[in-house]
Amino acid sequence: MASKAKEGLTETVKTIVYALLIAGIFRTLFFQPFWIPSGSMKDTLLIGDFLFVNKMAYGYSRHSCPFSMCPITGRILASEPERGDVAVFRHPTRGVDFIKRVIGLPGDTIQMKDGVLHINGAPVQLADAPPFLETKDLQGPQRLMPRCANDPVGRGGQCAKERKIETLPNGASHSILNITDGWVADDTPVFTVPEGQYFFMGDNRDNSEDSRFAAAAGGLGMVPAEFLIGRADRIMFSSAGRSLFFVWTWRPDRFFKAVE
Repeated sequence: MASKAKEGLTETVKTIVYALLIAGIFRTLFFQPFWIPSGSMKDTLLIGDFLFVNKMAYGYSRHSCPFSMCPITGRILASEPERGDVAVFRHPTRGVDFIKRVIGLPGDTIQMKDGVLHINGAPVQLADAPPFLETKDLQGPQRLMPRCANDPVGRGGQCAKERKIETLPNGASHSILNITDGWVADDTPVFTVPEGQYFFMGDNRDNSEDSRFAAAAGGLGMVPAEFLIGRADRIMFSSAGRSLFFVWTWRPDRFFKAVE
């Protein structure tokens, strides 16, 4: 009897180990779950959006494994990101995962002038869009309060941000938000993207820590290719509350929504 119980326990342990190995391989090679923690990519991505990152899109590096443990030098099976991709990458100095939009490719010059993005000396195309509206209230597990272009707004009031459609030189279009004119990163020097690196920006332009802020000053700076993890293709689930168990805060209109 004891022998059968021991065999049963052994089989259970084996099943758990195999399941963990399969899950680890799937996460490393194919898709990694990612939960949006901040509002830097509004309105493309909202706090509480849950998505899977396509890890096959850009190839693999040591950062493809949890805790950057893959025994890989450089990148293998590498493919280059396209301008306009929404990508997840490992922050080069902090060791945490970020999600931003690919704006600058190797060799590009990038500059912000009066809040308008310039790529290789030319301003991107902008078109007016209806303002982005949300309730001014605490958002997500971190209980973040959104910034509003129409502040002061009381809690529970309607928080508005100016929205435009930005079209990049390759034709990729997406919406961007503006909270205030004259923000610190609305005017920048000219950045030249080095070979093998990329320039990232958030769509919520006045609320994003991105490549406009130099790594030497505690910002992001340019991101080397080896830190790329994958491309965000589709939102699988979305919840506006502190927990996904708060069913009344789910956003069904965002389920399976493509990331553009």
